[in-house]
Amino acid sequence: MASTDKKTDLPKTVDGHFSMVRNFYLADVITLMNGICGVQSVLSSMRYLTTNNIRDLYLSMLFMPFGMFFDFLDGRVARWRNNSSLLGQELDSLADLISFGVAPAALAFAVGMRTYLDTIALTYFVCCGIARLARYNATVALAPKDDTGKVHHFEGTPIPTSLALVAWIAYFVKHDLYLNNLPGSIIQIAEGWEIHPFVMAYVVSGTLMISKTLRIPKP
Repeated sequence: MASTDKKTDLPKTVDGHFSMVRNFYLADVITLMNGICGVQSVLSSMRYLTTNNIRDLYLSMLFMPFGMFFDFLDGRVARWRNNSSLLGQELDSLADLISFGVAPAALAFAVGMRTYLDTIALTYFVCCGIARLARYNATVALAPKDDTGKVHHFEGTPIPTSLALVAWIAYFVKHDLYLNNLPGSIIQIAEGWEIHPFVMAYVVSGTLMISKTLRIPKP
């Protein structure tokens, strides 16, 4: 998690031009790199829809693990420099939502999960990510921590676990199992209501994120 001054528990303040950016700690800048990776992933998926160039799909998938690297690094830097802030916490959650919520959903749409029911399932997945991150921000102050201030466990699966879905899709793309060749093909539930079975993996992933009873030790 990115950057609060442990001594004041408030973000540093700098007045003048570009004061918001100048108030960022190093960990906050690293967090923004996570957000940049997420946005680039989404845009790469969108670009694929217009170019049909498989390179854009691979770029979309590649940006997400890079986002996870920056997500892992920002918390370490914040603890190393002994500074973090509420601003950094919010930045972290917003960046995670893009990189591990919106970007995987955009990728699913790009590779062929585009029916109306598919989009409902993908919307549910993203909304679960929003709810999970909001719950974490609201309860992190009360969560058990070790001497370094690190939270002991997550309630529900962390949103970066959505990269497992991305890895799965990467396998499909590599073996030409996407668009009209998606595993499980497409199921027609009723006239005009169709769904790709694989999109249910997103539903399961989202449901696990918002679980209250599932507790995952934080590495």
